[in-house]
Amino acid sequence: MSLDRRSGCPINLSLEVFGDRWSLIILRDMIFGGRRHFRELLNGSMEGIASNILADRLKRLMELGMLTKADDPSHKQKAIYSLTEMAITLVPILAHLGAWGRVWLPTSEELSIRAELLEKGGPPLWEKFMDELRHEHLGTPLDKASGPSVRATLQAAYEAVVAGKALGTSPAA
Repeated sequence: MSLDRRSGCPINLSLEVFGDRWSLIILRDMIFGGRRHFRELLNGSMEGIASNILADRLKRLMELGMLTKADDPSHKQKAIYSLTEMAITLVPILAHLGAWGRVWLPTSEELSIRAELLEKGGPPLWEKFMDELRHEHLGTPLDKASGPSVRATLQAAYEAVVAGKALGTSPAA
């Protein structure tokens, strides 16, 4: 894909990749939500992406080398999207973005618990998560499987906050 680059500045070039409203949201949903099919990405995003925008951004992310697409062996008319190493290495950046948003923006407790856990877990947790994503998307072997996956831990924390709110309590992180 040829980008019309304004300059060779790494921040500018990164913003040319992620400066639109949807690219990081799609990657977030794939990384943290485990969504890999078009319909999962379309219906699973609470931000409400339109189908034409989703199709355009998936195509763009593939052209940039951040995603690959293959036929889904479980269904002839479905495709499965996979993260590339380029996308997987965004985990620390997304962790930092989440940590920054928790401090400076009006986040909700249930939607910020994952960012809090990623911040507290730091680089060791990010590395474990990236290894799990490499296994899931690239087929690399896991060195050691210890306890629940990072995604399962983050999801359980989210569900605990939601359940606590439903009961009128709020569990400590």
